[in-house]
Amino acid sequence: MTKVRFFQSIQFKFVITYTLLIVIAMQMMGVYFVGRLESRLTENFSSSLLDKTSLLFYNIGQEFAKDRERDDIPLEESILMLLSDFSSEDLQEVQVIDQNSIIIATSDESNINVIGKRTSDIEVTRALGTGTPQSKIVLDPKSGHRILVLTVPIRGEDQSIHGVFYISASMEAMYDQMREINLIFATGAVIAIGVTFALGALLAKTITKPIWEMRKQALEMAKGNFSRKVKVYGNDEIGQLSEAFNNLSRKLQRANASTEGERRKLASVLTHMTDGVIATNRQGKIILLNDPAEEMLNDPAEEMLNVSHETVLNENLLSILGIEDIYTLEDLFDEPDDVLLDFSTRNKPYILRASFSVIQKDTGKINGLIVVLYDVTEQEKIEQDRREFVANVSHELRTPLTTMSSYLEALNEGAWKDENLAPTFLAVTKDETERMIRLVNDLLQLSKMDSDDYQLNRELVNFTDMLSKIIDRFEMAKEQNVHFSRKFSKKSRFVDIDSDKITQVLYNIISNAMKYSPEGGTITYRLKERGDWLEVSISDQGMGIPKENIGKIFDRFYRVDGARTRKLGGTGLGLAIAQEIIKAHGGRIWAASEAGKGTTIYFTLPLDSEQEDEWS
Repeated sequence: MTKVRFFQSIQFKFVITYTLLIVIAMQMMGVYFVGRLESRLTENFSSSLLDKTSLLFYNIGQEFAKDRERDDIPLEESILMLLSDFSSEDLQEVQVIDQNSIIIATSDESNINVIGKRTSDIEVTRALGTGTPQSKIVLDPKSGHRILVLTVPIRGEDQSIHGVFYISASMEAMYDQMREINLIFATGAVIAIGVTFALGALLAKTITKPIWEMRKQALEMAKGNFSRKVKVYGNDEIGQLSEAFNNLSRKLQRANASTEGERRKLASVLTHMTDGVIATNRQGKIILLNDPAEEMLNDPAEEMLNVSHETVLNENLLSILGIEDIYTLEDLFDEPDDVLLDFSTRNKPYILRASFSVIQKDTGKINGLIVVLYDVTEQEKIEQDRREFVANVSHELRTPLTTMSSYLEALNEGAWKDENLAPTFLAVTKDETERMIRLVNDLLQLSKMDSDDYQLNRELVNFTDMLSKIIDRFEMAKEQNVHFSRKFSKKSRFVDIDSDKITQVLYNIISNAMKYSPEGGTITYRLKERGDWLEVSISDQGMGIPKENIGKIFDRFYRVDGARTRKLGGTGLGLAIAQEIIKAHGGRIWAASEAGKGTTIYFTLPLDSEQEDEWS
């Protein structure tokens, strides 16, 4: 893998490019040099050949100029004698051809049979026709050597052409010399290329080393390491680039530290804030969910989704919140009013308020949504209780006021003169007035108990004696046929309580038991010690309370049988007041009932065992 990386590196490309440029330059120079050398050597060879044969040419020209009538030796014989006396290592053959293209002599004895024959060589024809020397290089079919052929016109004193010299000479020695020169040149070129490659590698390493270090630094920066610095080797462009890279690294380090700090702050805020936060992308897919949001969406229980960071990421926000049938994503991007999410179950109310805000880029393009979830269950419950409270108070006051108004109107119209009706109307008016007074007193008492400065006047009380005295009072004052059963011992049980308030609790519970007990029924009183607590229970044999209503009897103004309770003079606040008093003492109050068999009210008070030991 390292080798592959090297061949893909800029250093390798630089060396190869540099070397190829040198090779191409030397190749072009070699082609030019060899071409010029061959041309020059060929010219020198031709000139040397002509210099060697110049005397021969002169003598043969003189033979052509002689008067053959005075000379007894024929021209052919004279020329053959001159050719036989001439010798040269380079010359293969010298032919003398007359102006009729007839070969009249040759220096090659093995080729003597061509004398007297007409030659068809084109170069001879051109030399005779144009009077200019001709040359060509041919390949000897026997030896495979290159041969230079020169065709030189023979001119007389009057510049007339008497014939031509046909000279052929081997050029193999010249080409051997060229091959030797080319070998020397090629060897020098290889050495030069090798030196160039080595120098190029050194130069490339010098140039690419800072780049390689910047590459390593870039990889480290990608991993989050900004401490490493690039070494600056000079003040050239690469050195300035290295310095700029180091400056960039420092700035990125500061920016990353700042971003990381802000991210941690944001993560801390999201983690520790009590409100739930959900973030989505442009497609409405969830990309962030903090812990409170996860807890809120998992709070009620069975009917809720199993929501966690792992399961909701990239899920659709509308389906997670259960509002896909009501809103579209575009509706949420228009920033609607807060949405109430009702996840209440049969046994537990649970309501969330979702507030939507749009995430926008600097360009104004929508990038996603931020949803803040608030648990408003208690607020909604308080608001519902407030509405019900106002409605109940209005209803409770309206009934006696309407009754009083109608009776007072009748008295005003003359009914006061009727001795039979007037006392009845006044008695009803008095009862309704007392009922309103009790209602207002109960409301004032509840209001005081709801205030922060409400205090109890505690004192150590023997609860056994206290309960017995209260039961005795009710037994003495009862008007209906109801029996009291005391299922507790006379053992002293000490509690630190506000006796007036607990007396009110007992009066409210016993009064209710007597109201709902049938003729001949029994009300049972029990005291049980359960660890550090004293459990008090009062049971009647009335009609009982339906199971679905048992948890509501301590609500303000709640009546199981509203008409009967109102007829008996109840305000619907007795058990609510009792609950507040017991809570103020640190205990709890509850009810158990079975339809047709009666109801039992329980409450607990903390026992004071140390004081009990001292009294005992």
